[in-house]
Amino acid sequence: NSLFSLFQVVHAHKPHFMALHCQEFGGKNYEASMSHVDKFVKELLSSDAMKDYNRARVYLDENYKSQEHFTALGSFYFLHESLKNIYQFDFKAKKYKKVTGKEIYSDTLESTPMLEKEKFPQDYFPECKWSRKGFIRTRWCITDCAFDLVNIHLFHDASNLIAWESSPSVYSGIRHKALGYVLDRIIDQRFEKVSYFVFGDFNFRLDAKAVVETLCAKATMQTIRAADTNEVVKLIFRESDNDRKVMLQLEKKLFDYFNQDVFRDNNGTALLEFDRELSVFKDRLYELDISFPPSYPYSEDSSQGRQYMNTRCPAWCDRILMSHSAKELILKSENDEKIVIYDHIGPNVCMGDHKPVFLSFRIAAGAGKPIANVHKCCVVQ
Repeated sequence: NSLFSLFQVVHAHKPHFMALHCQEFGGKNYEASMSHVDKFVKELLSSDAMKDYNRARVYLDENYKSQEHFTALGSFYFLHESLKNIYQFDFKAKKYKKVTGKEIYSDTLESTPMLEKEKFPQDYFPECKWSRKGFIRTRWCITDCAFDLVNIHLFHDASNLIAWESSPSVYSGIRHKALGYVLDRIIDQRFEKVSYFVFGDFNFRLDAKAVVETLCAKATMQTIRAADTNEVVKLIFRESDNDRKVMLQLEKKLFDYFNQDVFRDNNGTALLEFDRELSVFKDRLYELDISFPPSYPYSEDSSQGRQYMNTRCPAWCDRILMSHSAKELILKSENDEKIVIYDHIGPNVCMGDHKPVFLSFRIAAGAGKPIANVHKCCVVQ
C-alpha cells in the first residue's frame, strides 16, 4: 500500500530527479526486519513505476551493531533517463563526479566519500540510551545548479507529562540545539556554500502547554500521583458541567482527546499557531505553507488510515525545509502556474505511524547559473 501510494505521486508529478528520505529504516526491531528492508529496496528499484529512472543512488545505514554510528537513515535518489549531466559531490576529493548506473551502499556508510553522516552526540539527549538520531548529507549538481540534500532525524518527546510542563518544552530546546548543529555543519568553511534542502522527521511538536490550555480552556484538572513516589502519572481534564465528561487524559505516553476531528478538520489549520519550533530558525530556513493535517502519530492498523493513535498530540513532525537561497531556486519558475506542491502522501491509506510529506517543484533552466559560474561547480560537457 505504501509503495503504491508513493508510485501514484511519482506518476502524477513525473519528477526528473527524485529524493526519498527515510528514518527508522527497518523499524524498531532491526535484526528481525532487515530482510524486509532488502525486499523494499529491490521492489523500489525494479518496479514498473520506476522503469524510466536509469540511474539511482541508495544509501542505507544498516549497521545496527555499531552503537556510536548507527542512525537507521535511508536516502534514495532516482534520476530520470531524460536528465543529462548529473553530478554528485565527492566530499573527500572535493570534486563532482558524473552519476551513472545504479548503486546501493549499506552497512558501512562511513567509508563512502559521496556523503557525510553523523549521529548526534549522546549528551544531546541523555534520556535516550540508544538514540539513533542524526543526519546524512549529499550534494548534487543538475544543469549547473548545486544543492545539498540533508536527511535528518531529530529527537522525540519522551514524555507527554514533561512536554506539558513548560512552554516551550524542554524537548523543543533539545531539537533546537541539534538542528542548529546541523545547519552550522552544512555551511561551515570546509566546502563551497550552496543552497540546501533539509527534510525528514524533525519531530517538531505543538506547544503542548498552549494546546492543552486551549483545548481544555473550560475544563477542571485532576492530578493522579503514584502511591509510592508521589510522582504525577496522569492528568484528567473534565468539562466543568455536562456531567463532568472527560475531555483529555494525559500520561507519559497517552494523549487521549475526546474529539480527533479538531486535528483533521480543515487539515488541522486551527492548531498551526501552536507549531512554533521553526520560528527560531526563520532567518535560516524557509518552509512553504502547510496545507495538510498533522503527519504523526497515525494508527498502524491497516484499516484505520485516517485515524490518529492516542499516544501523542498530533503534530507536523515531517517537514521539508530549505535555505533562503533554495527558496529562490524553486519559486522562480518560468510562469506563474502552480508548480510548487507541498503535501502529504496516502491520506486515507495506512503508511505507518508517520504520513510521508513531499515537495514537488521545477527548477527553471539556468536558475543556479550565477552561483555556478562563481563556483565552477560542474563543467557541463
